[in-house]
Amino acid sequence: MTRLDKVLAELKNQNKKGLFIYLMAGVPDEAGTIEAVKAAERAGANVIELGIPFSDPLADGPVIQEAGIKAIKGGMNLTRLLDLIKKIRTETQIPLIGMGYINNILHYGVEKFVKDFKEAGLDGMIIPDVPHEESADIRAVCKKEDFHLIEFVTPGTTVERMKETCSSADGFIYAVSVNGVTGARDGGAQAFGQAAVIDYEVIGKVAELVKKETNVPLAVGFGIGSPEAAVAAAKHSDAVIVGSAVVSKILQNKLGEAEKFIASLRTALDA
Repeated sequence: MTRLDKVLAELKNQNKKGLFIYLMAGVPDEAGTIEAVKAAERAGANVIELGIPFSDPLADGPVIQEAGIKAIKGGMNLTRLLDLIKKIRTETQIPLIGMGYINNILHYGVEKFVKDFKEAGLDGMIIPDVPHEESADIRAVCKKEDFHLIEFVTPGTTVERMKETCSSADGFIYAVSVNGVTGARDGGAQAFGQAAVIDYEVIGKVAELVKKETNVPLAVGFGIGSPEAAVAAAKHSDAVIVGSAVVSKILQNKLGEAEKFIASLRTALDA
């Protein structure tokens, strides 16, 4: 079993909801990223999504975009990311799932990327700009190397497409809660100037369809910015994914506040 498989199995056995926290590699800097990973784990995170900065992050809202720009200006690239992951692995064995765009991976070379980053300590990838229909070659490489490729379902995914995605699901399925980009809604809406648009009834229907097709855990992300929103999403899923609400605090050099916020999410989910 991989690190991710073990953690997901433990959560299921303990009847606990997973808490996945997104952090941007290189923010506030490389040393700060390592501290953020450790702080998130202390606060109760089960999995870390490690953002890979890219110049055209089509799935990301303003907070993650700002973090990506800061990381790029700070010199973060795949070579430095490889070294950063190795350093993280000297501090913790929490599952690390990369979140990044296909151009970076193609430029590096798909097989080389998977082999090098798995060896460094990365457990898998989320690639938001690769639809299921175009992921067969990458899936094959990842399967060969026992490296998770996490795929998406959305409120707009057709039943047929959902069945196809579930048939090859690996690690967990990422359920996008809203049509749009990343960024806190609901309880965190005011901080980001966004409307509260998460429809939990729709999430429930998506989750119901997924659970009919696979036993692979379902994690809901996009738009979760408060303990209340996390609990509401967790009613329909095995885990929740929180990013912008944490990254915004780290951008302000408020790691302590970020840790307290993550702990509040953990407490709410456990209650």
